[in-house]
Amino acid sequence: MSPTPGGSDSVPLPHQCLGCDYGDSIPVRIAKGDEAFRRGEYDLAAEIFRLLLPRVARPDRGLCLRTGNSMALSGDVAYALGAFRAAAQLEALQPHELGHLVIGLARVVRMYEWHLPALQPGRDLEALRWGRPPSPARAAAAATPATLRALLGCPRCWRLLYKPVTLLCGRTVCGRCVESGAALSREPQVNVVLSRLLEKCFPTETRARTLADQARNLQHEQQAGAALLMCQHALDLVPGDNCIMLLRAELHLTMESYEQALQDASAVCQNEPFLIEGHHVKAQALSRLGRTKEMLKELLYCLALNPEFQTVKEEAEKVICELFFPDSGNVHQNSASSIQSRMLNTGLTRHSNSRSSAASSLREGRNAGSAKNRSKKAYVFRDVNASVLYFLMGRNYEEDEKILDSVLSIKPSTGSKRQFPDDLVDVPDPNTPGKTPKKDTASLPQRSMDSETGESPGFSIDVTDFECSLCMRLLFQPVTTPCGHMFCRKCFECSLDRASHCPLCKEILSEFLLSRNFNITTLAEELISQYLSDDLSKRKKIYDEEMLELSNLTRDVPILVYTVAFPTVICLLHVSEPRYRLMIRRCMETGTKRFGMCLSTENAGISEYGCMLEIQGTRSFPDGSIDVDAIGVSRFRVLRHRQKGGYNTADIEYFEDEKVEGPEYVSLISLHDSVYQQSVSWFAALQDPRKAQLLSHFGAMPEREPEPQSNLNGPAWSWWILALLPLERKAQLAILGTTSLKERLLAIQRVLLLVTRSCEELASTSQRNN
Repeated sequence: MSPTPGGSDSVPLPHQCLGCDYGDSIPVRIAKGDEAFRRGEYDLAAEIFRLLLPRVARPDRGLCLRTGNSMALSGDVAYALGAFRAAAQLEALQPHELGHLVIGLARVVRMYEWHLPALQPGRDLEALRWGRPPSPARAAAAATPATLRALLGCPRCWRLLYKPVTLLCGRTVCGRCVESGAALSREPQVNVVLSRLLEKCFPTETRARTLADQARNLQHEQQAGAALLMCQHALDLVPGDNCIMLLRAELHLTMESYEQALQDASAVCQNEPFLIEGHHVKAQALSRLGRTKEMLKELLYCLALNPEFQTVKEEAEKVICELFFPDSGNVHQNSASSIQSRMLNTGLTRHSNSRSSAASSLREGRNAGSAKNRSKKAYVFRDVNASVLYFLMGRNYEEDEKILDSVLSIKPSTGSKRQFPDDLVDVPDPNTPGKTPKKDTASLPQRSMDSETGESPGFSIDVTDFECSLCMRLLFQPVTTPCGHMFCRKCFECSLDRASHCPLCKEILSEFLLSRNFNITTLAEELISQYLSDDLSKRKKIYDEEMLELSNLTRDVPILVYTVAFPTVICLLHVSEPRYRLMIRRCMETGTKRFGMCLSTENAGISEYGCMLEIQGTRSFPDGSIDVDAIGVSRFRVLRHRQKGGYNTADIEYFEDEKVEGPEYVSLISLHDSVYQQSVSWFAALQDPRKAQLLSHFGAMPEREPEPQSNLNGPAWSWWILALLPLERKAQLAILGTTSLKERLLAIQRVLLLVTRSCEELASTSQRNN
């Protein structure tokens, strides 16, 4: 059972809230219409405002504008013109008041001529910004097998790359497609490897693009004649190239050769219907030739592709104001009596008291049209009760339709309106349910990557095209520097460990090093994967073997020769030497995040015992140095050692404490508790500044463990106190290498007694001196 209106269970829909009329006042109804308009419910807003027109006591220009705006955005552009015409009778229209009408006309072009869904600014923001094809062409391009030309296409302008620039994110675009407002510390340079590849595979087009670039520079220098000659040379190399033809059209405009400009722009628009720049240049040529209606159509094409093109929108507003409302400025403002006299002259005032008679007389003045048109107009003009505004809205309907037809070359929505969900690609024909209308291939929007579709005959991509200049092997995980050079990611990082500049051009890369933003150059990786797959498999096999060797935690373990570290104790390091920066980076790459710490010795080179550290975090600096936060995890014995990559490596074996039982265990428990209390007392007796310094470096003292032998390396607190006690390195190393917890506790006890006694002697000596 449905809930009763107004009952406790009723949840009115938004349309019911705004559309229902419960005797609301006119200001309340206008507010509801404005709310529906803000929500994008233009049909509902148009209905609310339309029903209000007969109820107002005096003609309301603002209400006419609201009605026109709502009808325009809902697709009823012919009726919207009537509403704006009514507003013009009250006061001359200003071009800026026709903004919604312009967008409504552009939507009609987009949906009824191109059969495309409405643009979503969020989803299609990239397409709007760079003027790329809308979703159908984008989907078709995505379904096409990736040729070399397609792979070497710019993802922003969809043309063959020219002066390719690789961004920090790893994407490669044309140099002119780099965002002008991007937060870049410096202008990115051309990718050297990809630029050479383009010259090798597409020499003719690359040469033509270079000539076009020179022509554009001459254009900026106001040398239109020389630029035009350069354009012609470029077109001799690649006849019919749309980008160069568009440049030539711009030059013809500069030289006032409007017919030639129109010819080039028309050819570009025919080849690429979704190219905004083509329609814009064509509109300028038509404007110079005085062909206003055709100019308006081209402006609407621009706005159908990008409604945010503000300059074009303002121009279209002016053209529509002149075309549809040429005499609106000569009408007396707010002249109700003049309008009434017009109604008397037409003989329509005699029907003012009869709603049905007025509707009948308006229907007689319209073109018969289809049954759908008649029902629609009857729907719009029902409730007519001698309203002056209703008369004005319908008086020029047929004339407006003819003008729209001549401008749009299509019939706007006059019958039952069709709905166009945003996720649909094509609009189904209403006369053939379930089928998509087939469009003429000449008018079907297509966009080629360039004027030619073939690849250079005889070209071949080999390993030398993608060779790392550091390891002289095929690029693996290629990264590109801001200066445009490409290296293997690991090779480049190794180079930065030694010097903070580019290995080839020596440009300083401090900011690049600080961010450590080594994103893979996706285009290079795709090209290598597709054209050098066998070589890539071999290269990956070598890389995997190297990583496997580096990830072994018993053989060739990386060793940092510095000091003595202890298990469970925090170890903070500042690594500045290039060899150890390389070592830390390799530990992170392999995923082990572990390295050994040993003490340097005179004879053997490194100490017999050491501690394995696990990296908790790192922080890089512009000079390449690294702060490393690590913690001890286990002890090891060095079996043999060697050097690799400039740092020490060792074959090791791990060891742990020997466990005891029976009476020895009871004695160990007693000793453990006693030494723990001594340690706590000693630390509590330290002066506050010294205590704060130790806590900031080593952290808080670990809690006493109930079972001393539960940890393979012994109680954590014992290693923490050993790190704090003033012991020589050799003494620390000896304690690190012992496997007896009892001996380690006794050593701590002896050191605490010596330290405590020394402190007492110093205190008594100080008192005697005082």
